[in-house]
Amino acid sequence: MFLRNIDPFAVKKIDEIAKEKKISRQEFLKGQIETLAVFQEQKDREAELEHLINRNIKMMEKCAVAIEKINGFIEDMMGEEEE
Repeated sequence: MFLRNIDPFAVKKIDEIAKEKKISRQEFLKGQIETLAVFQEQKDREAELEHLINRNIKMMEKCAVAIEKINGFIEDMMGEEEE
């Protein structure tokens, strides 16, 4: 894979970072690309999990309302009044 038209300042900075890590530019960029790919996948999973959590919260709220209604109905049927 070749990249063209990269800002020379960016290339210099990449080379400096790679040198500090005692690895080649190729190794550094390979690691960054792999990290980016995994990061995006993780973000997608987190978004999916957050959506699922929100759906569960809404369902739990509906269940709580239904339970309150059922409790009220049972109390009415038994002739009990709330204190």
